[in-house]
Amino acid sequence: MRHFGSNDSPAGPADWRTLKLLLPYLWEFKWRVLIALSFLIGAKFAIVSIPIVLKHIVDNLNQPKAVLVVPLALLFGYGALRLASTMFADLRDIVFAKVTQRAIRRVGMDVFRYLHSLSLRFHLERQTGGVARDIERGAQGISSLLSMVLFSILPTLIEIGLVAGILFVKFDWTFAAITLTVVAVYVTLTIVITEWRTKLRRQMNEMDSKANTQAVDSLLNFETVKYFGNEVFEAARYDESLQNWEVAAVKNQTSIGVLNVAQAFVIAIGMTIMLILASRGVVDGKLTVGDLVMVNAFLIQMFIPLNFMGVIYRQIKQSLTDIERLFTLLDVPQEIKDKPTARPLELKGGEVRFVNVHFGYDPDRQILHGVDFTVPAGHNVAIVGASGAGKSTLSRLLFRFYDVTSGEILIDGQDIRDVTQASLRAAIGIVPQDTVLFNSSIYFNIAYGRPTATREEVIEAARAAHILSFIESLPKGWETTVGERGLKLSGGEKQRVAIARTLLKNPQILIFDEATSALDTQTEKNIQFELKEISRNRSTITIAHRLSTIIDVDEILVMERGQIVERGNHRSLLAHQGVYAELWAMQQEARDH
Repeated sequence: MRHFGSNDSPAGPADWRTLKLLLPYLWEFKWRVLIALSFLIGAKFAIVSIPIVLKHIVDNLNQPKAVLVVPLALLFGYGALRLASTMFADLRDIVFAKVTQRAIRRVGMDVFRYLHSLSLRFHLERQTGGVARDIERGAQGISSLLSMVLFSILPTLIEIGLVAGILFVKFDWTFAAITLTVVAVYVTLTIVITEWRTKLRRQMNEMDSKANTQAVDSLLNFETVKYFGNEVFEAARYDESLQNWEVAAVKNQTSIGVLNVAQAFVIAIGMTIMLILASRGVVDGKLTVGDLVMVNAFLIQMFIPLNFMGVIYRQIKQSLTDIERLFTLLDVPQEIKDKPTARPLELKGGEVRFVNVHFGYDPDRQILHGVDFTVPAGHNVAIVGASGAGKSTLSRLLFRFYDVTSGEILIDGQDIRDVTQASLRAAIGIVPQDTVLFNSSIYFNIAYGRPTATREEVIEAARAAHILSFIESLPKGWETTVGERGLKLSGGEKQRVAIARTLLKNPQILIFDEATSALDTQTEKNIQFELKEISRNRSTITIAHRLSTIIDVDEILVMERGQIVERGNHRSLLAHQGVYAELWAMQQEARDH
């Protein structure tokens, strides 16, 4: 996954790409966008009209014999414009709120769906906390970006354009040129100094983190420091880090002053030049006192939002970076994809065949070497072997969490790479060795096997998994929360929930991956009977550690180092006196002791 810093150019290719990706999400409500823009423009017209009305008020009151009716009407107009500017701004916010929130929702949903479509390899390698933070910051970034661009940058640009136009029309091009020049210099200085400040801030944060890490590490190793009498040495090391932080902090604080002074300098020069020109016009009789007041009001009104340009610029840059990291999740390639011609799996009986399957999680580390076996429809085939032999890898390949390196896996004669993943996984149910549950109620976790199931069907599945009496004995019964990953339940209770969930799914092909390993002997015997019943007319693959649980299966496959080294039923394998017989003897001896 790519990582992005904050030293991109002010409007680099990545920023434009991010904006281009975001635009379709906004355009879903194009009429709301257009109405919001019209309110924005209306608000700015009202704001720009205020100094013009103020000019007429001053000019009317500056007459030798002021007629009170005229200024009164203008004063009411002044108040109406003030109200209109605020009202239009609020209406803009109201209209655009749905656009912002829907964009955040749709982007979040697209990323969430896409993450679920990625391969198991991605999810095993991902840093869950980092991905969650990228999604959270990206959503906040969308809100901040739209707020800054629509409610700060765009209104300011419109106001600057309107003011420059009015000054050009009412006075001459000099006023407009000076206004635009001052704004251009102001914005350029702000961006350049802000980029410099961002680097200084980053250095300060790094020094702060380093000093903090050093202090915590030293305190955690308090006894070691005491053993070697290195208190003075530790204090000197800490002070060195603090000195570096102090230098960076002073530079950062100084940069704020430099930015403020530069902004104030540009504003002061611009306003002084403009007022000198306006004053000269008043003296020459070309302009009125009201014109002078209007120019001054225009400049003050225009420079107020520009004062926040540094903060706004930094926030926009950060928002673009956060949104880009969010969209980067959508750039992660899908390792397992349905073919364009993929069709739903057609189940006839559920026969499963592995044909000369080779597979490795990494090219230089092969796990399976030419695995061949068949699970006839309605039969139960067990797979045994030492840890790392490749047993659980077979179930992952059957679910198509990974694609085989070579060979093929067939269900009723159909290559699983040629059918849709949804139909394939709907046909298979698994009770894994390591059961993970949602941090929700027991009812939710069992019903997750088939969310459309009735409550009676959920209860029946729990009864078949021998967990119903346990659930009903709990103070909150079915509404008992199981905790994160099901940690409030014991291993045996979690596995019985997993068995009930799979029973409820009612698939044609079953995989039991050490399904009863966490159960006590008596519960295991009870559930083994139920498992035999539910697998009677289903194709079943049983990955087992306790060989006593697979005596009655149709065929046993013994794996070593990714290969099937023996196959047959329990009796024939014992007679063969090979690997299986050794495993059986070891387990019998362990049980007797």
